[in-house]
Amino acid sequence: MTVRRPLPAFAAALSLGVLSFAAVACTEAETDTAEVRAEQAGEKAEDLAAQTGEVIEAGAMKAAQAVESGAGKVADKLEDNQAEAAAEGRAGAINPATDQRVPSN
Repeated sequence: MTVRRPLPAFAAALSLGVLSFAAVACTEAETDTAEVRAEQAGEKAEDLAAQTGEVIEAGAMKAAQAVESGAGKVADKLEDNQAEAAAEGRAGAINPATDQRVPSN
């Protein structure tokens, strides 16, 4: 049994016809203009991509600075707590000045 598939053949023929018509319809000046516009669009897209990359990088830098600052504050607080615990002789505490652990009794 033969199955006929006229649509794909018709679509292929139609697209060839449209491409042939488009090639005939465009003048060299129109083709040159289209190429210039495509090049300009490509350059604009490249510039926008570069700007987007800079914005993302700047945001990442700010986030890293915030994390660094927050971590420093946490470290300072923990160091103060350990210094106080070591001065009070609490077992297990580490004196930040000497890195010596307070022995358990």
